[in-house]
Amino acid sequence: MFDGDMSKAFTRESADGDEPDDEVEDAALPHGTRNYLTPGGFARLRHELDELVARERPALVTTVAWAASNGDRSENGDYLYGKKRLREIDRRIRFLIRRLDNAEVVDPAAPRDEDAADRVYFGATVTVRGDASGERTLSIVGIDETDTARGYISWISPMARALIRAREGDTVVLRTPGGVEELEILEVAYRPLATGGPPGH
Repeated sequence: MFDGDMSKAFTRESADGDEPDDEVEDAALPHGTRNYLTPGGFARLRHELDELVARERPALVTTVAWAASNGDRSENGDYLYGKKRLREIDRRIRFLIRRLDNAEVVDPAAPRDEDAADRVYFGATVTVRGDASGERTLSIVGIDETDTARGYISWISPMARALIRAREGDTVVLRTPGGVEELEILEVAYRPLATGGPPGH
């Protein structure tokens, strides 16, 4: 999906020519799986990558070069902060490239056959009722799209794993560190999800 040279460039490169810091903010995907995303989630990550590469990083490189020309770098706050921020941006760029390279976009609103229409898969919006938690509505989204305010949960979360492949009317068992709860699936729907903006917007 992305030019391999771009990925390699940001893997090799760091602000000082030091070894890149590979401690990235990956929420771990199960080994060998694709990174499932809704169309809005994919567009949001792609937009962030484009902004970093085309606008924010070049502007910061210019600032760092200017700060470097102002004498002693060891006591130059602009230079030191700029280098630190540049490393953070490069880590984020590498993270986004990996996520997007491994992306599998699934549109929740795409037509489904009759057998799948009431079964829970990625992108489903599910209303459940539990004895302990009451009634709530959840949507199953990508790991970079979770938003508790909207009820968007990751497809690898314990709740989603309990629901996946179940049908409307089924009862599933949710096992968490807090205990075990039975959840009745009241409704399964597939509709567009607002995953394209910042969480909570």
